[in-house]
Amino acid sequence: MSDELYEKLRGAIRDCDADLARKTANDVVAARLDVNRAIEKATQGIREVGDRFSRGEAFLPHLIMAGDAMSEALKILEPVLSTQVGQSIKRVRIVFGTVKDDIHDIGKNIVAAMFRAEPFEVHDIGKDVPAEVFIDKAKETTADIIAASALMTVTVNAQKELIEELSRLGLRNRFKVIVGGGATTNDWAKEIGADGFGKDANEAVAVVKHLLAMS
Repeated sequence: MSDELYEKLRGAIRDCDADLARKTANDVVAARLDVNRAIEKATQGIREVGDRFSRGEAFLPHLIMAGDAMSEALKILEPVLSTQVGQSIKRVRIVFGTVKDDIHDIGKNIVAAMFRAEPFEVHDIGKDVPAEVFIDKAKETTADIIAASALMTVTVNAQKELIEELSRLGLRNRFKVIVGGGATTNDWAKEIGADGFGKDANEAVAVVKHLLAMS
């Protein structure tokens, strides 16, 4: 019975079925099963979607729907896990946005969806986002990482301004900052003092994991 429910939860998330993921998570809790094991199986499901996306076998809507299904399951499972282990569960929190005056967000949406597939706790604040909004959201959510995308050469300087504003406020050491987007390069990231650069979604995930391993 337990293996059947774990696999059902993995399948629900793999198949992007938020309703089934929610119901199965409730069934896991009602049956007093190992919640940590259930979360592991759920994570396997969403990573399957991420792998399919990397191979071109799934698309952005699949990533987003799988992320929604995962979120529904975690809303039910994480509070129970917190009770079982006697402490709160904190996932790595990332604030995502496209910088001020840049209205392009498809690339940013793909990267954010890939991060949800890990799963990280993703706070997507949209496009055309001023530096102060990035910072306010990072403080509000006690984020670990700020991810700023720039798709145009005329907006890439806003990434630099974000880092400068963090330094001015004495917050630069509080958050890791990664940058990306079509107008961004690794050399630019180094020049402005960013903590990392991702040329695509897979590289961005790898960079963040590396930063977390170092901290």
